[in-house]
Amino acid sequence: MTPAARLAAAIEVLADIESRHRPVAAALKDWGLSHRFAGSRDRAAIGNIVYDTLRWRSSSAWAMDADTPRGLVLGTIGRRWGLGGARIDTADLAEAPPPVRADIPEWLASHFARTFGDDWVAEGEALARRPPLDLRVNRLKAEREKVRRALSGFRVAETSFAPNGLRIAPTEDDGRYPNVQVEPGFRKGWFEIQDEGSQLAALMVGAGPGDQILDLCAGAGGKTLALAASMANKGQIFATDSDRTRLAPIFERLKRAGTRNVQVRPAGTPLADLEGRMDAVLIDAPCTGTGIWRRRPDAKWRLSERALADRIAEQSALLDTAARYMKPGGRLVYVTCSLLPGENDERIAAFLAGHPDCAVVASWQVVEKVLPAETASRLQAAALSTPYGVVLTPRRTGTDGFFVSVVERTGS
Repeated sequence: MTPAARLAAAIEVLADIESRHRPVAAALKDWGLSHRFAGSRDRAAIGNIVYDTLRWRSSSAWAMDADTPRGLVLGTIGRRWGLGGARIDTADLAEAPPPVRADIPEWLASHFARTFGDDWVAEGEALARRPPLDLRVNRLKAEREKVRRALSGFRVAETSFAPNGLRIAPTEDDGRYPNVQVEPGFRKGWFEIQDEGSQLAALMVGAGPGDQILDLCAGAGGKTLALAASMANKGQIFATDSDRTRLAPIFERLKRAGTRNVQVRPAGTPLADLEGRMDAVLIDAPCTGTGIWRRRPDAKWRLSERALADRIAEQSALLDTAARYMKPGGRLVYVTCSLLPGENDERIAAFLAGHPDCAVVASWQVVEKVLPAETASRLQAAALSTPYGVVLTPRRTGTDGFFVSVVERTGS
């Protein structure tokens, strides 16, 4: 396909997303199925244009003075891909309103400002950049250097903080990420795809061999697998989720990873036998996903105040539920991929108000136990500390956005 044909295709896909209010991945898949003549490189280039356009939708619309699919695409490739045009060449984003420069919905500006203060625009800008492809080495089956050598053709580097992480740099323009899931090492269970921030969140559970852990929102099992490796397959992880469909992939992933200490309990399975027994309860809470906008840029333009309110109610209920399973001295580790205070600090503050037998543990105390001293020091300097936890962001730590809070049950 010619460059012009690729642009036309991206405009078509964006128009489909807008008219039918559908996820970008579904729209791109349908376009590919109905245009089978397009090669893999063409499809990758079109996908990059579409995703970049959604990442920078607000600033491109302002620069082009047009919020149409065509205007957005031309604005994106002009400003971000270096293919100039008259309007885009003269537009100066320094004159744009702060939410436009941050490329976030206007109604979220005050939420970002509460989390980041004067840095909130820069944090939004970082969330609009392309993400890397991060991998977590499964220490049950392989060492990091072994996996790095196996993937050497992809220019793999070690992650900055996560001790089991490897990183493939973000693509540029029409570049493609490698399909690492077809590699022999992936099929053998040597590694999983997992953002470095998610790896760090799993480490902050502080799981060790012999522990009893409840993963209350296990989903497809990413953090469950990381916990199992940290525990060297010793002890027990109980993995459950309210959505059976979301939990379904965990079985194949556990088998490939060689885990032997995970008991999956699908939705509806009683958990009463676990009450008051857990060394740690992990809540990887359903949230607005503001911290992963680099990977799901369409989600930020669909997010509504009602959706935020729904997530907050769900998070509060999960926290109250989790408290039943902590043993005296046990930990509750609350994780979101959100950067909004209503889903993070405010939820923990409300939980503590209703549970006087619980108290926040300084997150860095946990980090210092699971990371080398030099790494822990660098992470502490980079991340944002709050009264109730730690915030990781693309701008500060080079990871997706995560909030992690560790609470300990002090009473009997």
